[in-house]
Amino acid sequence: MNVGTYQTLEVDRITNPGAFLTDGETDVLLPTKYIPPGTREGDELEVFVYRDSEDRIICTTQKPYAKVNEFAYLKVKDAGNVGAFLDWGIDKDLLVPFREQNNKLRRGQWCLVYLFLDEKTDRLAATAKIAKYFKSEVTVQEGEEVDLIIANTTDLGVNVVVNNSHRGLIYESELFHDVLEGDHIKGYIKAVREDGKIDVSLRKEGLENLEMGAQQIMDELKKNDGYLPLHDKSDPDDIQALLQMSKKNFKRSTGILYKKKLIELVDGGIKRLGK
Repeated sequence: MNVGTYQTLEVDRITNPGAFLTDGETDVLLPTKYIPPGTREGDELEVFVYRDSEDRIICTTQKPYAKVNEFAYLKVKDAGNVGAFLDWGIDKDLLVPFREQNNKLRRGQWCLVYLFLDEKTDRLAATAKIAKYFKSEVTVQEGEEVDLIIANTTDLGVNVVVNNSHRGLIYESELFHDVLEGDHIKGYIKAVREDGKIDVSLRKEGLENLEMGAQQIMDELKKNDGYLPLHDKSDPDDIQALLQMSKKNFKRSTGILYKKKLIELVDGGIKRLGK
């Protein structure tokens, strides 16, 4: 059984404690409360395998937010004598030992962590000291669409995790809409530098003549019969609620559309020109 991963196992027998699943060599318990209704012996189930508080290998049909060798942005559920415990989507909390914390984590805090298997205990744990887990060999190329996790903000822009493997940077000038720490979004590789550093963009170079914010407004206009009740005097909260962007980005994006004669300014809002 590979702790910290999903596995498809066969139901060998069902007992009072739960169902015992097998990979042909080893059995593992799926507690009764996790057994899908109608499950029978011989059925195959996809389960997540981990160790319980008594160090026994066990499994669940619950879906954790991340598995071993992945990054995740998780909330601190509690803190105790051995470290901080994170909510990661299943009943058993995930431990970040004190030695794996940059600063002492406190209840209610959110943090970006990496999930690893402790070689001594074979237990799944998390670390906030993520730098050493980024791959040194770059496996992405310019123009490639990638999966991003938004990390922390810096003076230059926003650090991101790229394809669960690399550290990347979105420069401030490339932030065409608001992003929050922990967001999972798509992006594009803008440049891979000689030193291995990766520049990321939120728009695909060469295929879009409009900034992402401007394109987003055009998409919303299309969905709303060519009219949006927003303008440069609108409340920032109204803009955020409808477009999920700041008022600053809204004004910049509408300016682009106005100059390209794609919209007109009307009483109480903006209207799309043409079809």
